[in-house]
Amino acid sequence: MKKNNFKIIKIEKNKSLFNYEKKVLIKELVLDLKLGYYDFEKEKPQKVKFSLDVEYEDKKPSNDKDLKSIVNYSKIVKLIKKLVKNKHYNFLETLAEDVFDELFKDKRIDKISLQIEKLEIMRDCSSVGIQISKKRSYDKF
Repeated sequence: MKKNNFKIIKIEKNKSLFNYEKKVLIKELVLDLKLGYYDFEKEKPQKVKFSLDVEYEDKKPSNDKDLKSIVNYSKIVKLIKKLVKNKHYNFLETLAEDVFDELFKDKRIDKISLQIEKLEIMRDCSSVGIQISKKRSYDKF
């Protein structure tokens, strides 16, 4: 009879067998803001649409009684509104970088995919915009 080669591994109580890959989705947040390089874009606000996928990892499940155990979509929306409230951005890319900078302050966040679209700027298009993904680098420089 062949002997069984299984090893029993003891797991410490504070260690987990699982890693959670989580994603916060924000689709079609539409705000009125002054955005654009040209003079006519600086005169009055225009409709701009934001869509985000915010990916993060966690070693434990969310705690239903602790808001800090999740990346809160409401906090992300408020952050974007605050960024655009009193600042004029010439380029969508500059706005995107500010969004990334603020969101990556949460060390759990690993990757952000951000799409920003101007909805009223070109007559022949329903929207024009950018899509940028930014991933945290763990390389040492």
